[in-house]
Amino acid sequence: MTLKKFSFNVLKKDDYSRTGIIETHRGTINTPAFMPVGTQATVKATFIDDIIKTGSEIILSNTYHLMLRPGVERIKSAGGLHNFMNCKLPILTDSGGFQVMSLSKLNKIDRELGAIFKSHIDGKEFILSPEESIRIQKGLNSDILMVMDECPKNINDFDIIRKSMELSIYWAKRSKLAFGTCPHKALFGIVQGGLFSELRLKSLNELININFDGYALGGLAVGETLKEMFEVIDNIKDYMPVGKPRYLMGVGTPQDILGSVKRGIDMFDCVLPTRSGRTGLAFTWNGRVNIKNAKYQNDNTPLDSNCKNFNLHKYTKNYLNHLFNTNEILASMILTLHNINFYQELMLAIRNNINKGTFSEFHDVYIKKL
Repeated sequence: MTLKKFSFNVLKKDDYSRTGIIETHRGTINTPAFMPVGTQATVKATFIDDIIKTGSEIILSNTYHLMLRPGVERIKSAGGLHNFMNCKLPILTDSGGFQVMSLSKLNKIDRELGAIFKSHIDGKEFILSPEESIRIQKGLNSDILMVMDECPKNINDFDIIRKSMELSIYWAKRSKLAFGTCPHKALFGIVQGGLFSELRLKSLNELININFDGYALGGLAVGETLKEMFEVIDNIKDYMPVGKPRYLMGVGTPQDILGSVKRGIDMFDCVLPTRSGRTGLAFTWNGRVNIKNAKYQNDNTPLDSNCKNFNLHKYTKNYLNHLFNTNEILASMILTLHNINFYQELMLAIRNNINKGTFSEFHDVYIKKL
């Protein structure tokens, strides 16, 4: 059986914001899209069927974590990541480069060998090359794969960022060769360059010459201000290929998403809604709610009276406050699901307003409220 080829089409534009459709052999993804993060083959504190019911059409998982535990061979023995975690949705896998920088011990970068690092779990040494990252992602049977890149911790040193960007381009070429021809899958390049527009543009142009199925902006949401992040997107948005998906990695808050959609971004992922759900922070159409706050102890109103999905409107702030203050597992489950559901409601509202030509007004109403 011939599998459906990966494709992307822009449907509607409203200034720079746009709606589109990504077609994969596992399903359709409406953009702008938010991907819940299932780092270790699970979106924490939720069932995958519930993730689907929120309107999520794709999830993200991670090469670094899965290569350490349980290992790619074990997942391959189950028939790939989809079978392993019982997920029917398309899956995008990050290359592992960011986690090597942020989590691993004593990491060292070698131009030819790749990233040499010690596991944050047990100290065992690993070598992750561009070819090995692609091999692992293929073994996971990901639908969208990411090239191996380097993510330097210092975002303000021009020479460090330039050298890192040039290394990432070299690794992107090797990733593309290792990927080969897989028309039913996609390989995205990652634009690096820190806060320097000339480096970002050079990186983008090099990646366009290599020719990828989509283009991500990496190296953001790592300590820069919101203004700085938007400036990076503003300086590159006119040069991004129109007919390819644009993915802002690791972002973010509702405010981040609204501002980035306004600048033409199509795809997002972030642990924020799930991590916040486990720590008592809820996202609602009226702003954020820290449910652990004592003022909610006698508040018998729902987090969001309009949220009928999963009957979430039936759980009061009083009850949720009690669950969190007694460390009940149900607290994390309810609030995580609530937050993912809210994020998907936000993405649907964004798409509807772009299609109606009213996104600018929608953006201005909610950019500071959420």
